[in-house]
Amino acid sequence: MRREVSAVLKLEADGPAQLALAVAVAMNYRPEHETFTVTQDGRGVSWRVIQDLHGTRLHVAEISSGRAEVAYSAAIGDGADDVEGDEADEFRYLRPSRYCESDALTPTAVAEFGGLAGAQLLSAVSSWVGVQLSYVPGSSSPTDGARRTLLSRTGVCRDYAHLVVALLRALNVPARVVSVYAPGLKPMDFHAVAEAKIYGSWRVVDATTLAPRRSLVRIATGRDAADTAFLSTRGGAVRLLDLNVGAVADVLPNDDVRDLIGIG
Repeated sequence: MRREVSAVLKLEADGPAQLALAVAVAMNYRPEHETFTVTQDGRGVSWRVIQDLHGTRLHVAEISSGRAEVAYSAAIGDGADDVEGDEADEFRYLRPSRYCESDALTPTAVAEFGGLAGAQLLSAVSSWVGVQLSYVPGSSSPTDGARRTLLSRTGVCRDYAHLVVALLRALNVPARVVSVYAPGLKPMDFHAVAEAKIYGSWRVVDATTLAPRRSLVRIATGRDAADTAFLSTRGGAVRLLDLNVGAVADVLPNDDVRDLIGIG
């Protein structure tokens, strides 16, 4: 499968600011081609790359007051290296986190999924969250966590992912959030899914079922949205004026929520 991905961000800064952008595909891919540029006032802005957990790449750039544009594109073929991890992952992704309050959702998780394990548990959680929530753009705020999402019964992809992760952690299954490019997604945007570790491997869970999981391309991986934001800033206030994300594949495979699929 060949996939082409892109992102263009138009920004405005009130003063000098440092940008950290998680828009590039993770380091476990070998892109056929890849470009990344930052421009301001018609001039190129220099940048550097910082590696975060699991091959996440943060492009860091310094901009001055005014408008700036970030552009990224890549083409990726089949195959990818394993995502790097360590022994601490088994504990890191079992703990409650900012947006995944697994400790508060343990009674719900046990009542709904007690006795299930492995592939059966993943498909049950995915289907249950997909039924319980309604996908409503703009229905949640950036500070909403899994508990509030369950109470409101609405959200967007990150809310679905947070709730899946929280429920799985409550059942002692290591789980985390991944930001991805998602060919087939409508409307097109950055997408968020969950990953759970079963049978010794990380498997993707997407309760939105909005894009085939085999076509996903990993960008950033972490405990929740706090670790996977596409833009973090330091210094002057920065506003996002426009965002245009693209992701296409030469084939969109069928998907069955019962299948165990990795992001590759």
